[in-house]
Amino acid sequence: MCAMTQAITRTRADRRTVDAAARSGTRGRRSGTATLLLLASLVVSLLAASSAPTPIYAIYQAEWGFSPITTTIVFGVYAVSVLVSLLIFGKLSDHVGRKPVLLVTLVVEAATMIVLATAGGVPALLVARIVQGLATGAAVGAIGAMMLDIDAKRGQLANALTPGIGTGSGALLSALLVSFLPAPTHLVYYVLVALFLLQALGVTFIRETVTRAPGALASLRPEIALPRSVRAHLIAAAPVLFAAWALAGLYGALGPALLGKLLGGNNTILAGVLLVAFAGVASAMVLVLRSVSATAVMLTGSITLFAGVAVTLASLGLGSVALFFVGTVISGAGFGAGFPGRHPDRGPAGRAARAVPARCLCLYVVSYLGFGVPAVVAGVLTVDGPGLFGAATAYGVAVMVLALATDLQHWCGHVGPAWVN
Repeated sequence: MCAMTQAITRTRADRRTVDAAARSGTRGRRSGTATLLLLASLVVSLLAASSAPTPIYAIYQAEWGFSPITTTIVFGVYAVSVLVSLLIFGKLSDHVGRKPVLLVTLVVEAATMIVLATAGGVPALLVARIVQGLATGAAVGAIGAMMLDIDAKRGQLANALTPGIGTGSGALLSALLVSFLPAPTHLVYYVLVALFLLQALGVTFIRETVTRAPGALASLRPEIALPRSVRAHLIAAAPVLFAAWALAGLYGALGPALLGKLLGGNNTILAGVLLVAFAGVASAMVLVLRSVSATAVMLTGSITLFAGVAVTLASLGLGSVALFFVGTVISGAGFGAGFPGRHPDRGPAGRAARAVPARCLCLYVVSYLGFGVPAVVAGVLTVDGPGLFGAATAYGVAVMVLALATDLQHWCGHVGPAWVN
């Protein structure tokens, strides 16, 4: 009897231990999900803030009297600043912790929103965009790493999906506030200030995922040297990546101006919808293609980019707004296929282990150079060359050539980007 009682007692104790472990595991999963959602919201907010000025550029241009070159420079310095920040601060959170980097960058983002809200001219706009780009690059690097710390599979998907959602929502929110509420060049920025501060408060409650380690200063030195084994893969992927991001840069810098010329006047709401169409379809494409091989994704992206740009250029020649939106949707699908948030996990294990940080940085270098530099060239061509439509046509043809080059590499039997997925 005594033995039976002891056995029953042990069974009950074991059951309580199992139940406690199950409850702990459930709480852990819920905590991880909540943290992932917060981190995803940070990416959405950061990218929304990056696209928020786009519908307002026409107002700035009318009030301050600057040319399209200035618009593209303001756009370009942001892209270059993000790239510089990724190269310099991309590994900092590995040493000082994810949370400190996020808290500092969110406060800096809030401060830049105040500068944008109170800007009285182009110099303040440029300074704010440069600082914003630096803060965004540092934050995005830490957020992406923290997402993968918590849940590699879900984190990778969130890394790929949230930028498009943020870019589109920021442009649309800005367009709606500009069109229907007072203080069109101020209100959207103050909304973002409040949002960043609330998110910073949320970050203080999440659990740190790394232990602080020495070497923070050394981590600020960019290292983008690629092992020989993956160089051919980057060369194969570079044309379509550059083309995809160059097209995104064109839409971000001059898309509303192109739409305005087709319409015969600026329409802030449609300008916001234009960017939502491009970025939203891109995010959907990332989701659709998440299980597809890297080579198939690359070819899909290059073919879709070629088709989308062809339709867009046809719309400019025909003066068709509807066709312009169709071309935008197709182009957005091509951009989604070329988005480098699809982290390289499928190559041979040894090569992957040695090359992941370097190749990701190289992907970002190619992508953000494509995002910022060609847009500035397009601005110069708009003012000192064939005009807005002529510049867009030359730009589009260049994108189509790069997309075609990717297909030719594949058809000629050159190595494909098996590690880009």
